[in-house]
Amino acid sequence: MIKQKTGRALANLAIIENDKGDYHASIASSIEAEKLLQNKNDSISKSIASSNYNSVAIASKNLKNFKDAIEYYNRAISISDNKVDSLAFYNNIGDTYLEQLDIQSAKMFFQKALQTTDSIDYARALNNLAKTKFLENSSYNPIPDLLQAWKIRKKFKDNIGINSSLATIADYYIIKDKTKALPYAEEMYKIAIQNKSPDDRLEALNKLIRLDPENYSKNFHAYNFLIDSLHTVRNNSKNQFALIRFGNEKLKTDNIRNENRILWLSFALGILVLITIIISVWYKKRKEIEVKNTQLKMSKKVHDVVANGIYQVMTKIENQEHFDKEEALDELEFVYEKSRDISYEKHDVEHDTKDNKDRISNLIASFKNDTTDTYIVGNESEIWNGVSPSSFEDVFQIIRELMVNMKKHSQASRVIFKFERTDNLVKIQYTDDGIGIPGDLIYKNGLTNTGTRIAAICGEIIFDNKSEKGLKITISFPVS
Repeated sequence: MIKQKTGRALANLAIIENDKGDYHASIASSIEAEKLLQNKNDSISKSIASSNYNSVAIASKNLKNFKDAIEYYNRAISISDNKVDSLAFYNNIGDTYLEQLDIQSAKMFFQKALQTTDSIDYARALNNLAKTKFLENSSYNPIPDLLQAWKIRKKFKDNIGINSSLATIADYYIIKDKTKALPYAEEMYKIAIQNKSPDDRLEALNKLIRLDPENYSKNFHAYNFLIDSLHTVRNNSKNQFALIRFGNEKLKTDNIRNENRILWLSFALGILVLITIIISVWYKKRKEIEVKNTQLKMSKKVHDVVANGIYQVMTKIENQEHFDKEEALDELEFVYEKSRDISYEKHDVEHDTKDNKDRISNLIASFKNDTTDTYIVGNESEIWNGVSPSSFEDVFQIIRELMVNMKKHSQASRVIFKFERTDNLVKIQYTDDGIGIPGDLIYKNGLTNTGTRIAAICGEIIFDNKSEKGLKITISFPVS
């Protein structure tokens, strides 16, 4: 029941993100909703899933991925128990074909959609069918049907539909009689402002620029100002990757990978239990004030050394075409030994600068896979001259934390690390082309540990998440 409610909330969030034009975020929300609704056959779950498929299709269509859009509209129809919803999906399919100028296919689906008993859906299908008939035959007069659709939409106060009608009528008169088109374009602009729809405002301003020469300068400046303020540039490759994941998680199961994941999760659970026992014994032997300090220290090491270490091993296994059991066990044995080192407070063995260089390079390279490329610039042995073993270990764990977070959250296809040294200051720049960090930073376990480590080496970390896409992080610290 909780999963169903959470799935509904995520599906609704995807719809809101679609309405605001944030199509990539909408698809991401739909993916999370789909995970919670899998294998749910009750009527409520099927209704939510059908709406969720429709949301993915709308986002795909707006991103010009028409083939994906039609596929997900059909999925929505296949599981929908509501005839009205199914007919509305037919309308959406027709609109997708119309945008590709496939007139005959568009007409067929709009005619199916006209069978609906919902007045707003009927008006939409009527408007779209009339527009399609005119595109098919320039001598056809669509105005009676367009005006009827507009009248129905005004009756039911469907402001989004009203704007669609005004746009269609204006487009017709731009071709047939421009003097009649201007009032409809002006009215469309007013409604778009009321609806707070930037895309409709842009469309209306585009028409006004062509139809109203007296106010050309004002409309042109308004258009440029609005388009400069929008962040509607989409990354089609990132969306394609999201859709592939969506489809694979829904329709395919890789039995071997699932078995491997279960095995490694079992190992991880055993190690975490071991660490818990060690912490419990430690707790009994220390005074209360020492316990607090020990818990903080152990938590950071468990997160960085054990949790991130296991996650790195799992990432390498996931990226392997052929599973090498012995290699995986060796790496887990290394993580196990590191977990024992935590309990005995062993210090890291000192590495020379070449070892440091190789450890960093191997760490970053281990996160490279079919969908994410990693690049390293400037990681030379000289960078690490004079860096103490403890400072290097802090830097190593910070970089691993960044890569784990990238793998879990960013959806990045390209990650770049650049290393520079000026006198006794080392500077590391991390950039990716992922989804960035939405809103203000929230310092959970990983970022808290990162901040602690930076402070320990008297360094500084700067997150730049204000750019249009991706994430940039600058790390700097002195060589003591």
